[in-house]
Amino acid sequence: MYYDNKIWIAKGENPVYLLPDKANRHGLIAGATGTGKTVTLKVLAESFSDCGVPVFLADVKGDLAGLAVQGSENPKIQERVEELGVEGFKYSAYPVRFWDIYGECGHPVRTTVSEMGALMLARLLGLNETQTGVLSIIFRIADDKGLLLIDMKDLRAMVQYVGEHAKEFTLEYGSISTQSVGAILRSLVALEDQGGNLFFGEPDLDVNDWIQTAPDGRGYINILHSVKLIHSPVLYSTFLLWMLSELFETLPEVGDVDKPKMVFFFDEAHLLFKDAPKVLLQKIEQVVRLIRSKGVGIYFVTQNPSDLPDEILGQLGNRIQHALRAFTPSDQKYVKAAAQTFRANPKFNVESVISELSIGEALISCLDENGSPNIVERAFILPPQSHIGTIDEAVRRQIILSCPMREKYAQMIDNESAYEILKDREKKQQLDTKLNNQGQKEQYNSARRVNSSSSARRVSSGRKKTGKSFIEKAANSAANTIGREIGRTLIRGILGSLRK
Repeated sequence: MYYDNKIWIAKGENPVYLLPDKANRHGLIAGATGTGKTVTLKVLAESFSDCGVPVFLADVKGDLAGLAVQGSENPKIQERVEELGVEGFKYSAYPVRFWDIYGECGHPVRTTVSEMGALMLARLLGLNETQTGVLSIIFRIADDKGLLLIDMKDLRAMVQYVGEHAKEFTLEYGSISTQSVGAILRSLVALEDQGGNLFFGEPDLDVNDWIQTAPDGRGYINILHSVKLIHSPVLYSTFLLWMLSELFETLPEVGDVDKPKMVFFFDEAHLLFKDAPKVLLQKIEQVVRLIRSKGVGIYFVTQNPSDLPDEILGQLGNRIQHALRAFTPSDQKYVKAAAQTFRANPKFNVESVISELSIGEALISCLDENGSPNIVERAFILPPQSHIGTIDEAVRRQIILSCPMREKYAQMIDNESAYEILKDREKKQQLDTKLNNQGQKEQYNSARRVNSSSSARRVSSGRKKTGKSFIEKAANSAANTIGREIGRTLIRGILGSLRK
């Protein structure tokens, strides 16, 4: 609840506030299942919206959609309002925009393969270090050759192209093994089965569309419908990481601000760090550390603070800890670690209280005016003003249809990119090869005709010469025979005369 230029979160012995100008120092909402984390998230989202700050959050159970609908009279809420002495409480609906990677329960959310980058895409594909290196080479070749990687068919075509010409690229870019290329192609098939072909494309998301305020001055609450998406945890976490990276790379430096330009809630935050390679963890840490200077606050929502790396926990200034259950020695260790993150309150033992908290109750420590953590307070979270629970699908559909974002993102556009260019080249090469083969065949046939004609002339010439020689030889033979007979007759006559 936004009250007296402060965000009123809860009340114990005293009201507990989160200061808007310290909201970009990030925060944590932790607690076991069923302890009230979702309600706390809703109360914070409503409060940020009331003070004109746009919000992004992922709805993994479908119940955060209730922010779009005004709350109704509820005995438990009324009891909590009276118990905490909340003056001016009123039920209210909030300006909401629904988004969905699958385009089913919200406006489609897309990015391009190039914008995702090789590092995050490698995690999305589940590639090992060697395969990641090959994917980086493929991205570099595409960049050097001016081939845009927009959607999945672009990436597939590019991987196949590099695989077919691996020997040509090896000396310039490094070794490209057939096995790695095959592994990348297999992973692309798996990603397509998870809906990756819907996530990559154009028009791609303009993050500035998420940093807008409604006509009444309240910040829009952008809800990513993640009921289906959460079943693909790597896709879910990689998308949210990409979103953070886009905000970090797109927004200008603003330094200290009176209130954030945007607040980003990362539910099921442990999925972001699970099995993430070291280089990706370093990137996450860098984004979390530096994005606050862009005016963006990140709030991680998870069951246990130990789900997050220490490097990330150290960046979270505002903390809300719901109950943790200590049933095993391991659980007790986590409870002790969580208690040590708070600035102690001499009025109670933090470690003991963490296990005693009731539903909707939390230990809270926010930053003071000087940026230092306040002493931890035990307090009850204020009730939300919007509807608690899911909403009717007809209401959701009406909100989607009336939103100006629908016209911008509803229809996917297939612009010319790597796939089309490589296919055109392939067709041209096939045509050139065909024409070349036809030319060679024509030259061969022409040569055969020439050779055949020359042979015919030689045979004909030979035959003419052979005929003439035979006649001459026959005539000469006849003349010689006659001459010999005449000669013999004359000789016989002369010899006869001598004898007489």
